[in-house]
Amino acid sequence: MGRMLSDIASELGLELRGEDMEVSSVSTLEDAGPADISFLANPKYVPQLGTTAAGAVICSAEFAGEVKRALISENPYLDFGRCVSLFAKPQGGMKGIHAMAYIDPEAQVADGCTVYPFAFIGPWAEVGADTVVFPGCYIGEDCRVGTGCILYPNVVLMAGTVLGDDCIVHAGVVLGADGFGFAPTPYGIQKIPQIGTVTIGSDVEIGANTTIDRAVLGTTSVGDSTKIDNLVQIGHNVQMGDQCLIVSQVGISGSTKVGNRVTMAGQVGVAGHLSIGDGVTIGPKSGVAKGIPAGQTVGGQPAVDKGTYIRTLTVMPKLPDMYKRLQRLEKELAALKNEAEK
Repeated sequence: MGRMLSDIASELGLELRGEDMEVSSVSTLEDAGPADISFLANPKYVPQLGTTAAGAVICSAEFAGEVKRALISENPYLDFGRCVSLFAKPQGGMKGIHAMAYIDPEAQVADGCTVYPFAFIGPWAEVGADTVVFPGCYIGEDCRVGTGCILYPNVVLMAGTVLGDDCIVHAGVVLGADGFGFAPTPYGIQKIPQIGTVTIGSDVEIGANTTIDRAVLGTTSVGDSTKIDNLVQIGHNVQMGDQCLIVSQVGISGSTKVGNRVTMAGQVGVAGHLSIGDGVTIGPKSGVAKGIPAGQTVGGQPAVDKGTYIRTLTVMPKLPDMYKRLQRLEKELAALKNEAEK
């Protein structure tokens, strides 16, 4: 369904420059057609303004004169994301509770929920209003799911897991599996029972096939508005703050405390029992072996401050030549010693 540019501008609080028209979709500058709306956020794509076929472009006032129609924005990338939401089609179309879903008689499912076939909601579980539970989901006993959540196919909430309001949990996520707790003994490896829980705040999004383990004792927790990518592993008793960004394939070992507004880029590995302060940024593929004070940016293996990390990256390609020079110097030094001893 198409929308008038003037309506989009009004809804997003943007200024429309150029004639009004109907647009039906969103696309990149390169691929957009005459009925599409696009955006310019990165200056490297400015040349595409002269060739794009987009009907309208969300951009800053600086570039508005280079396109036929512009929606003026102080943050084009953010406003393009808001625009996309106006055209996005929600996953699934079912409403209500399907007869082939299993809901235990002791469970409580609030009004307005949608529960697809082959979902399981166990005894004493509570599901808040307007939550959607897709096929294959398992909500174990004593779980609490807030209002307005979406649990995509095959999400597993083991017993006692708590999920706040307005959360999005993508396919294959497991919340509340046993943490990796074992003790070597003379009789073999002994499993340590994991009897804690997992608590997820509100407005949290968890990517596909991510796992968050239950605590040994107490709670593994994730704070409000934190966003977690696909294939992330969060160990038992981790305490994570609000508004964190955790990118794909991060692994956080047990009992680590992560502050608010922490960013971990892809494939970061964090050892256990550490403290990561508020506002820390950790670069990709970093290995974190010790705590990091608030506000620092680090990278590398092991992770060091940003300045040292950048200098290390600069030196690393030169190491083979430096090694050869060192060998030559050692030979020359040895020859000088031999001459001096004669």
